[in-house]
Amino acid sequence: MLYFMRWTIEKAFNNSKSNLKETKAWSSDNNSLKNQMRLTAMSYNLLRTVEELSKIQDPELIHPSDKKYTEDLEKRQQAAKKRGGFVNPLFFNERIARISSYTIRAVQNAIMTGKSLSSFINALVAKLVPRVNQIGEH
Repeated sequence: MLYFMRWTIEKAFNNSKSNLKETKAWSSDNNSLKNQMRLTAMSYNLLRTVEELSKIQDPELIHPSDKKYTEDLEKRQQAAKKRGGFVNPLFFNERIARISSYTIRAVQNAIMTGKSLSSFINALVAKLVPRVNQIGEH
């Protein structure tokens, strides 16, 4: 379970390295490194906020990766039930998913084209999918 909880933190680092292209230090100066880390964290937090705002627009919709996760969890729950076991209830808590590439590209395009916040949030909402039925017992 600790590994699972740690994995959500790793997703933030993965987003920074892969999607934000933060693979090298800008400078060897200590202050420059601190500024780079601050800017990367602020960029990640901005992207996370935008993605979460898009989910709030219509609570009945969720990100496709959340739908897949819930469906996979349902399969694991059914398999565990057949064996007389159960899936750890902590897996059913809200999780922090990796920020989608679509969200990152939408924010980048909005910045470059001067789109309003509401127009690209609406574009993100359009990418969400209907929520799957929640798992009854856990």
